[in-house]
Amino acid sequence: MKTTIKLAVASALVAAASTANAGIIIPAGDWTLDINGNVNAFYIHNSSSDNNVIEGGLANAEDAKGDSGASSINTGLLPSWLGVTGKTRQNDLDVSFTISLQPGASGGTSLAGGGGNENRQAFITFGDKSWGTIKIGKDLGVFGSDAILADMTLLGVGSQGIVGAAGGTTTTLGRIGTGYMYADFNGQINYTSPNWNGFEFTVGIDQPLNTLNTTSFPGGSGASLDSAGTQRQPGYVGLVRYSWAGDVAGKVWAEVKSQNVDYTATIDERATMWGIGANVNVAGFGLTGYYYDGKGAGTTAFLMDGVALNGNRRDSDGGYVQATYTIPGVGTKIGASWGISKLDEASGEVATTLVKENEMWTVGAYHPLTKHLNLVAEYSRVQSENHANQENESDILSAGAILFF
Repeated sequence: MKTTIKLAVASALVAAASTANAGIIIPAGDWTLDINGNVNAFYIHNSSSDNNVIEGGLANAEDAKGDSGASSINTGLLPSWLGVTGKTRQNDLDVSFTISLQPGASGGTSLAGGGGNENRQAFITFGDKSWGTIKIGKDLGVFGSDAILADMTLLGVGSQGIVGAAGGTTTTLGRIGTGYMYADFNGQINYTSPNWNGFEFTVGIDQPLNTLNTTSFPGGSGASLDSAGTQRQPGYVGLVRYSWAGDVAGKVWAEVKSQNVDYTATIDERATMWGIGANVNVAGFGLTGYYYDGKGAGTTAFLMDGVALNGNRRDSDGGYVQATYTIPGVGTKIGASWGISKLDEASGEVATTLVKENEMWTVGAYHPLTKHLNLVAEYSRVQSENHANQENESDILSAGAILFF
């Protein structure tokens, strides 16, 4: 059993160079159960300037009274997590299941019960190291997963995003929408190859998604075409990755996702996006770079604001760079990162209040107080601009702790 917790939580741990052990291991007949997860919470203060309408902007605006500050206590980008994984070997197959739940840290009103709850994982896998693994169920999406799991804000807060600065949500956004598209937790069926000396690939299909537009969020007026009804065609995903170990360790990857979307009886468009990334670690230093490009895919989340009201696709692109250093003998990781996500207007659109770009700078410190408990402090500046050249800006300070088990 590897000495890191599983799946998204495990990858978050690796990305942050934490040192927690495996979860709680319980032999149970033919099965081995691993109960694992994390608990985290942060004090977050968000100070915003300006009050422009930026549909899809991630910088929070001043309220109607001109108040610029807002405080909250909330989980960060990585939700608090309780996961159960069971593994067994039967009929020459490695078989496993995973189920998890993610409780929210707070609610925004009295009698709210302490916040919302999510269930992000419920899947099975089966396969063998000689020919690969098949996954069926709901888990972190393939496209964008390497980008988010390499993001240092995964153990912190990053931006608070479209839902506002007052908290009450299950998680913050981290760098989602300011450097990469959200991988999301999707129903999926995929195949992952064996690992051939560091090289592996994944191909599969995703649950077909409906579109999102800015009517779904505060202040939005709906500058995008909504899809008509349930989509009939699945999304197609692919990922290739090469990893290596040694004094200079790292990985490189390339990915693609595509889905056809029916918008009206006469309008259908194919949303496509691709991305490339690299991560290198040597002598305590870590460097990550990532870039993505999309047509009709939108920004922040897949299919969000991807097609204009006139039925034409919008182009989008973005990426981030990140540098970290782990102090020898202390274990504290310090880091700085910058990223941007851009959304072009479609042919026929002129100077709308739709978001043009979301940009974020972040500096952070991540200190392992014990092998399980990490203290985290971050500062982020988020800037959003619309196609009418109006801007909003948020300065976000956060401090808290995250415990892995």
